[in-house]
Amino acid sequence: MIFDQITLPNGLRIIGERIPHFRSVSVGLWLGSGSQYESVPEAGVSHFLEHMVFKGTEKRTARQIAEEMDAVGGQLNAFTAKECTCFYAKVVDEHLPLAMDVISDLVTHPTFDPGEMAKEKGVVLEEIAMAEDTPEDLVHELIMLAHYGDQAVSRPILGTEDSVSGCAREKLHGYWQRMYRPQNAVLAIAGNYDWQAVLDMANDLLGGWRAEGFERLPCVTCEVAPVVQFKEKDIEQVHICLGYPALPMGDVRNYDISIFNSVFGGAMSSRLFQKIREELGMAYTVYSYPNTYMDTGMLSVYAATNPETAVQVYDMILQEARAIAEGGMTRQEFDMAREQLKSGYILGLESTSARMQSNGRRLLLMDKTRTESETLDAINAVDFDAANALMKETLTAPHSIALVGKGVEGLAAKLQR
Repeated sequence: MIFDQITLPNGLRIIGERIPHFRSVSVGLWLGSGSQYESVPEAGVSHFLEHMVFKGTEKRTARQIAEEMDAVGGQLNAFTAKECTCFYAKVVDEHLPLAMDVISDLVTHPTFDPGEMAKEKGVVLEEIAMAEDTPEDLVHELIMLAHYGDQAVSRPILGTEDSVSGCAREKLHGYWQRMYRPQNAVLAIAGNYDWQAVLDMANDLLGGWRAEGFERLPCVTCEVAPVVQFKEKDIEQVHICLGYPALPMGDVRNYDISIFNSVFGGAMSSRLFQKIREELGMAYTVYSYPNTYMDTGMLSVYAATNPETAVQVYDMILQEARAIAEGGMTRQEFDMAREQLKSGYILGLESTSARMQSNGRRLLLMDKTRTESETLDAINAVDFDAANALMKETLTAPHSIALVGKGVEGLAAKLQR
């Protein structure tokens, strides 16, 4: 696969992956805007901004934005992550001009109506409350704080009740002016399209996007000593999360981590799942997963269990980590996990939305592209001994701990001994 790719004079990067046998097309406008780039007083502004652009532009009301896409059966949405924000749509190919028009309008001409801001603050505050009431979400927020301390990477994407409540229109508008710039954006498209038509539309809709004066500071995350964080909640289970230092986005050894993660706790056949859930029946949910960011990474392990078995589950996680670190994966485990990784990658790209997201995110954050064949070649190139060595280095490093549930203060004291 050869990508269609160009950079407009104002700095906007455009990448396309044409799939002519499809009748759908997905388009996304990616911005380098997220909680990583917010100051403490700005906490949550990237996410709140993502909400507010849907509340009206210079030529569309919030209702018109929804109705225009619904009228053609299209899907329109957005999300905010720690390092990016994406506005995207999926439509039948003949409606691509409308999708590009709506998305471009959202990003470049929002009005930030004060009345709509007041109402949307209530929506975001409910979203924050919902996360607070979801212990699995809460413990994953806490493990970031335990692992990184009070740094941008560990702050919640949603912000806090105080930061959202106190967000003034001037702050929102100023952040939009600073971060929503063509040099800080990627337009990604995948599916059935005509490249010249895409370029004509992009020049018409986004070619005049203001480019001057942009400067985005790089993400800088410092290494800190891991600690224990806990939050008391009157719930039936204890939620446990461990964090191990891993690799930043772009490091080719992340394929090694993905493979040994599958063996350790990333699949139903993994050692953690088979031991803690299937053999001992001590947890309904137990898994591990890697998180990668532009300048750091973490391997997390999660389990939810009865308070009476929490210490035992924690000890079993450490026991399995020590066993696999010292003994290594078997060749059979390694080969099976590598095939799982390749299959998951291929199956995950069997939609225009997935391909658009993969290409857009990679170009935005790493300024690189990688074809399907290049990715599969990189997975096939993972060395058995090197993967085992990296696994040992990862799982024998000091780890952070996060706990949510009833009586977790006492549990935290026991685990720190």
